[in-house]
Amino acid sequence: MLASHDFWGLEEFVPARGLRMDVMAVGPKGELWCIECKSSRADYMTDSKWQGYLEFCDRFFWAVGPDFPVELLPDETGLILADAWGGEIVRMPGETRLAGARRKAMTQKLARDTARRLTAMRDPGGPAALF
Repeated sequence: MLASHDFWGLEEFVPARGLRMDVMAVGPKGELWCIECKSSRADYMTDSKWQGYLEFCDRFFWAVGPDFPVELLPDETGLILADAWGGEIVRMPGETRLAGARRKAMTQKLARDTARRLTAMRDPGGPAALF
């Protein structure tokens, strides 16, 4: 679904110590989107960190299945309905543009983390596997 919007993401992205986004994606103009995946009401109710992700992205989305109780999700956040065959953005959140310095830092961290993971896949015993 992200690729259909020309966004490319990295799963389990850590923007700062103590935070772990399900997906951080970068778009063709350098936009940064955070996507948090929730499987159930209980999964959502036990997530106390999601608001901490807002300062690291331009737009924040929830990705949920078709049976998820979407009325739980804040109206100002984005909503992606997804299943095993794909997904669709059904609510686009407002954009909160990152400051230039934060954008640069997050983009560089995303690039480096992606490159490190790719290197670790190509060389499982190499130095990238240590991080």
